[in-house]
Amino acid sequence: MLRVKKRVVVGMSGGVDSSAAAALLKEQGFDVVGLFMRNWHEEDDGGRCTAEEDFFDVRRVSGVLDIPYYSVDFSAEYTEKVFLNFVEEYKKGRTPNPDVLCNREIKFGSFADYAFKTGADFIATGHYAATEVLDGLTFLKKAADKSKDQTYFLNQLKACQIEKTIFPLGTLQKTDVRKIASAYGLATAQKKDSTGICFIGERKFREFLANYIPMKDGDIMTADGKTVGRHRGVYYYTIGQRRGLGIGGEKDCGGGRWFVVGKDVAKNILYVENGDESALFKKEIFVSDCNFITKRPEKNTLQVTARIRHRQPEQNAVAEFDGDRLHLIFDEAQRAAASGQYAVLYEGEYCLGGGIIE
Repeated sequence: MLRVKKRVVVGMSGGVDSSAAAALLKEQGFDVVGLFMRNWHEEDDGGRCTAEEDFFDVRRVSGVLDIPYYSVDFSAEYTEKVFLNFVEEYKKGRTPNPDVLCNREIKFGSFADYAFKTGADFIATGHYAATEVLDGLTFLKKAADKSKDQTYFLNQLKACQIEKTIFPLGTLQKTDVRKIASAYGLATAQKKDSTGICFIGERKFREFLANYIPMKDGDIMTADGKTVGRHRGVYYYTIGQRRGLGIGGEKDCGGGRWFVVGKDVAKNILYVENGDESALFKKEIFVSDCNFITKRPEKNTLQVTARIRHRQPEQNAVAEFDGDRLHLIFDEAQRAAASGQYAVLYEGEYCLGGGIIE
């Protein structure tokens, strides 16, 4: 029998965003199928398996919407392509962003491959983002709700990964999404948004990381060689960090707050400064492993806006190609550009792509 409706496989997480996305697609006349991804198998500190709870919500939402739903285990792929990278980056003293890799490798990689093999015409997610086709090319656009825009986390995708992707929430505000879920009577309408890295969950970050990287106490020092405290493991800290250093009350420290300015992994030393934060600010950074979503710009020098972290307001910058790297020169110096994080480039409403801060 000829299938008339276009089939969309929706990545359903058990949250309000993907639930509302599924509801909107069914309302628009698509043949909607829900797919829950199991990317991690482990209980949190309280013995809760959050994946089971989320899948329970997927079942409830799918029942209300009267759509079929499935659960697929991508935990092996997630471990190999995302988690091991996360651990290796921390071992180097860097600050990785596994959510970016999860999108590239799992949600728009393994998940998409599975969906299309089962007969999907499109995939869809609850990301706050949008796409636009111009002159036959697919571009990634920022969401209408700028406070929820997630294009930063999608910077490593390729046009071929988004050209058959639907982002139903791209034109909506978060408040409208919850209203839509409530109107459909979905159990997730008022569910709290998930935060943090999925495999860590609600547990303490230090305790989790210590399970995978041997930790060793070491000196906390200033640039001039003065020891001001002890750290519990140099990998735990990131550039610009102020809290959790445990070195308050030092005499002759200038009266300001301590903050991290560097890490020497080989010598197990954490470097800090006090008061004057000028050492944290840089107008220029280099970016490696650059990805351009739709096409690499033809010019070697671009006027762009950029973010060096999620939710940061876009900053005016000039991007210059330096071989395989990108040299970013900001109009104003940026605080705490952490190696391992992503610098993401924009041109107006379009996300061009991004790379890893060196």
